[in-house]
Amino acid sequence: MTLLSRRSVLFGGAALIAAQLTPRWVGPVGAEEADAATDVYDALLSRYVILGEDGVARVRYAAWAKNASDRDQLDAVITQLAGLRPSAMNEPAAFAFWSNLYNALTLRVVLEAYPVASIKDIKSTGTGLDLKAWSGPWRTKLVAVEGSSMSLDDIEHDTMRPTFRDPRIHYAVNCASIGCPNLSARAWRPSTLEADLDAAARAYVNHPRGASVDKKGSLRVSSLYKWYREDFGSNDAGVIEHLRRYADEPLRGELEGVSRIAGNGYDWSLNDA
Repeated sequence: MTLLSRRSVLFGGAALIAAQLTPRWVGPVGAEEADAATDVYDALLSRYVILGEDGVARVRYAAWAKNASDRDQLDAVITQLAGLRPSAMNEPAAFAFWSNLYNALTLRVVLEAYPVASIKDIKSTGTGLDLKAWSGPWRTKLVAVEGSSMSLDDIEHDTMRPTFRDPRIHYAVNCASIGCPNLSARAWRPSTLEADLDAAARAYVNHPRGASVDKKGSLRVSSLYKWYREDFGSNDAGVIEHLRRYADEPLRGELEGVSRIAGNGYDWSLNDA
């Protein structure tokens, strides 16, 4: 099922306050500007993102942090994206926009703090935050889009998840960790979005970080499927059905007869090359 065939909660501003905003998806507004930004972003990702033999994508943060020109280019990408109007884009364009902006912001946050062992070592800042209760930078306001100041949490949880209602969001946005679905070495684009999202889902589901079945038939999954269970069917059966949808052999066969999840885990180590 494609993004366009799904029923979505539409939004009319950068921060999703659905009940207060008027839907106005008329795109592709800003397509040329978005393409220009993603062309530069593509070049940066291809330079610094490396897919290892273990199937985990890692970022050459040390090299990027030392390259002032490339850090400036990342800043320029973020500035150019933030100047667009996602509320006026069609759905695939908006999905690609928010995913690219989220990932670019995450990269900048890590580069500004580097070296760190984990993104969770970078604390959120800002007024009104209970800093003792939250680790990680996800609540810091990082960018203004269409007049709304936004954090990473605002983008993912208050905008993307309720807007698109697509579990593949979790394969599109990257939290700079080994346990996370891979950061793609190229930007998300509307024209290839469906195929790329499915490929990202398959890559994660079929990697031991996503799901594995031991010799006793016990299924262990990424903690993503616990934290966001409501996005994957709300229970073990829903998560398992999602896994089966994207599983290749041998996982597909191993999932036959599995009816419950025995455990979960997540590696928060920085996805550093």
